[in-house]
Amino acid sequence: MQSLYAYILSQENDSKQAEIIMLKHFDEVIELKLSIISLLVELVDYAEKFYDKGKKKYFPSEEDLNPNRKFINNKIINLILEDNKLMKEIKRHSAIWLRNDHDVINKLFVELYKSELYKKYLDSNNQSLDFDKRFIIDILNEYILKNKLVHHIFEERSIYWMDDLPFIATIIFGNIKDDTDLLCKAVFKDHSDKEFALGLFRNTINNNKQYEDIIQRFATNWDLDRIAVMDQLLLKMAFAEILSMPQLPVKVSMNEYIEIAKYYSTSKSKLFVNGLLDSFVRDYTKQGKINKEGRGLVQ
Repeated sequence: MQSLYAYILSQENDSKQAEIIMLKHFDEVIELKLSIISLLVELVDYAEKFYDKGKKKYFPSEEDLNPNRKFINNKIINLILEDNKLMKEIKRHSAIWLRNDHDVINKLFVELYKSELYKKYLDSNNQSLDFDKRFIIDILNEYILKNKLVHHIFEERSIYWMDDLPFIATIIFGNIKDDTDLLCKAVFKDHSDKEFALGLFRNTINNNKQYEDIIQRFATNWDLDRIAVMDQLLLKMAFAEILSMPQLPVKVSMNEYIEIAKYYSTSKSKLFVNGLLDSFVRDYTKQGKINKEGRGLVQ
C-alpha cells in the first residue's frame, strides 16, 4: 500500500523501479526489528555503566555499592547477549542510537529507572523466566516504543518505520513469549509470499483504469475526483485480490481493506469502502466474474 501510494503520487511510469524500491522497504523491516533489539541491548549496557559510576562516588551509598542488577541479569537479555549471530547483526544497527545528538540512551534509561514498573521489577523476588519476559515486553510496550525521541529517530531513518512499528513490535513480543529466534533470516517466510506482494503490486498498477471504472460504477453519486486517493487505492488493491488471486477468500480480502481504511484513511472511509466492496462482490458474484479455488472462498 505504501509503495503503491508513493508510485501514484510520483506520477511516474517506471513500475519496475517502483518494485525495486518496494522490495528495499521490505528489507528495511528487518533493520527496524534489529534496531529495536539493539536499543534494548544499549540500555542494558548503559545500566551497567550507570551502576559502575555510582560505586565511584566520593560518598557512595549502600545502594551505590551494591546495586540491584536484576535488569542487567534479566534472562531474556542474557539470551540475546549469548546469541553470537544475533549480536553480530545487532552491532551493525547500534549506530542509530549512538551516533546522534539526542542522547537518547541516557534519557530513556533515566525515564525507565524512575518508573514504577522498573522499581517493582527490581523489588520483586520473582526469578522466573516468564516474569523476566513480561518485564521486557512491558518496558518495550510502555516506555521504549512509545518514546517521542525514539519515534523521531525512527522517522529520520525511514518515513515508513512508524507505520511498520506496531507490526514489528507484535512480532518481537511473540518471539519473546514463544522462545523463538529474534534473528530474521529473511523478510519473507517463503518465495510465495514475495510473489504475492509483487503480484498484488503489479496487478493494481496494470488494471488501474479497469478498477477506476469499477469504482465509478458502484460509487453512487460520487465523482472519482471527490473520492480520497487512499480510498481509491485500497479499493483497487481489494479488487486485485478478489479478481486475480483465486486462493484468497473474498471475505478475508474485504475485511483486510476495511480494517486498513480505518487506520490509514478518513473517519468515514471504513463505511465507504465496506459499502462499495459489498455492492461490487454481490454484483460480480451474480455474474460469475469472481472465480475462487476451493469451496467457501467466495463467502
